Amino acid sequence: MRYTVRKEDAGGSLAAFLSARFPYHTPEEWTRLAAEGAVRLNDAPPEPGRVLAEGDLIQYFPAESAEPVSDLAVTVLYEDRDIILVNKTGDLPAHPAGRYFKNTLWMVLRERLNVPEPSIINRLDRETSGVTLVARNARAALACWRQFAARSVQKKYTVFTEGVFERAEIARGYIAPAAASAIRKKRQFEPSAALQPEPGREAQWAETLFTPVKSLKGFSVLEAIPHTGRTHQIRATLLALGRPVVGDKMYGLDENIFLRLVEDRMTPEDAVKMRLARQALHASELNFLHPADGRPMKVRAPLPADMQALLG
Repeated sequence: MRYTVRKEDAGGSLAAFLSARFPYHTPEEWTRLAAEGAVRLNDAPPEPGRVLAEGDLIQYFPAESAEPVSDLAVTVLYEDRDIILVNKTGDLPAHPAGRYFKNTLWMVLRERLNVPEPSIINRLDRETSGVTLVARNARAALACWRQFAARSVQKKYTVFTEGVFERAEIARGYIAPAAASAIRKKRQFEPSAALQPEPGREAQWAETLFTPVKSLKGFSVLEAIPHTGRTHQIRATLLALGRPVVGDKMYGLDENIFLRLVEDRMTPEDAVKMRLARQALHASELNFLHPADGRPMKVRAPLPADMQALLG
């Protein structure tokens, strides 16, 4: 974890700030972790009693642990000499990063599906299941990326949200960093009719069509079609609309569940609140042109068993 101290955060102690901002440890625990070297301030051990100043860099290095287990049960939906489309599970990182290397889609493609140099075109979040397009060679990858850049690819998702979603809605606005969140990588959606953000602001235009399919048991089933491809677009937008994704720890009912997850401190009550062990978001369909001959491709992935079980 890396965090740069802002003006409004300055003036207090390191332990007090960390326990308020990242409440999965108490001030005493943060003090102990700093003494053990797990917390550094400006790339050095923090001095006792040091008062934080604007611009200070705080780093936290959790204890090393074995690579987490992932669900490697990837199935092939379509393949030829240029591309392969697979149904990714809802507990599988796309690329090696952080604590994951072998237990990733990239490694499954290399070791089990005979794709020596896979280029994963539409990288889904670890907890998002569904259709994933992979190019087998550089020429096919370039042709696919150009289609995504031109927004000529149609992506359809099935998503379960908390509460009742009564009517179809096109959500237009901006995706920007969630400055008020304790989670550094979290984003937020802000509805807007203006096509340009305020000068100097870090924000990207985002547009998503949500169509309700049915409601039951206190949650709704939606079809989501993103017209842009922003990081966490569907999840952040639904949170802003007051209908967070079922099972979403970061953009769900309580972001502190994500903070507890990071430290392996989730409670049984958290699991009940989430309904599902992962976010209920599934890439159900991808429509694009084949990179070699331009023929229309429509590839679908069936609803996974965990989401199907929630429907009853």
